[in-house]
Amino acid sequence: MLSYLHAFHAGNFADVQKHGALLLALRMMQAKDSAIACFDTHAGSALYRLDSDQAQKTDEARRGIQALWPDRQQLLSGDWKAFMAQLERFNGSRAALSHYGGSPAWMAALKRPQDTVTAFELHPTETGKLSDWAATVGIQVRHQDGLRGLLKALPPSAPRLLVLTDPSYEIKTEYRDVAETVIKAWQRCRHGVFLVWYPILPKQDHHRLFSALTASEVTKVLRSELTLAETPDRGMSGSGMLVINPPWGFEERFRAMMSEAGTADRLNATHQLDWLVPE
Repeated sequence: MLSYLHAFHAGNFADVQKHGALLLALRMMQAKDSAIACFDTHAGSALYRLDSDQAQKTDEARRGIQALWPDRQQLLSGDWKAFMAQLERFNGSRAALSHYGGSPAWMAALKRPQDTVTAFELHPTETGKLSDWAATVGIQVRHQDGLRGLLKALPPSAPRLLVLTDPSYEIKTEYRDVAETVIKAWQRCRHGVFLVWYPILPKQDHHRLFSALTASEVTKVLRSELTLAETPDRGMSGSGMLVINPPWGFEERFRAMMSEAGTADRLNATHQLDWLVPE
């Protein structure tokens, strides 16, 4: 499990979907002034260089964020404009897109004084990088298993909760572990907003996640799946997100975002949005 490094995959089409959903959900929650406790169970590093040897080896960003970047002025959705504006801030005065934010960086970028961000990471190298960065932005980093750490931290002192969980799923039991953790977390904080990412692979192991959630008491589970038009020889053919307790109006706004991003001249993917579990 500790062999996975997101630097090889930063900015790919799955990140576009994942971080688009994360940013939209958090911005919508912040329409109210009350504090939000944000948790990232598998944080990785905060910022990734798209020109690094690791990123260049897989070149996954080319079919992801780099496919959208040239059209950032033409993207019609106000929600994409907010996403791209933050991405520009990650890159500072650089003309080219060379830096991409990991999920803790997106959370920290939107953090208000009353909000908190807690990032869990097990990989020792990633934790070191994350801790160095976190000291400059005022978020908490915990070097421990994020699923166990999340349950120990619930319920939070803040009145509202946002959780992102996106393991690598290198170990098949992670589908079960994620489902069990999310169910327990929901039971402790039924008002919380939970975002769960999963890969779409040939073996369709993500259906284990579906089965566990649909058999539980959890309600209001929105499912987003982004499927590539051209299936790669190996790896993911698509990317999925489950959003439990999405903010009111999230469904329509996220549908518009992904429809705009998935066009043939951008991500070249199709997007489907439905309710895995209705209210």
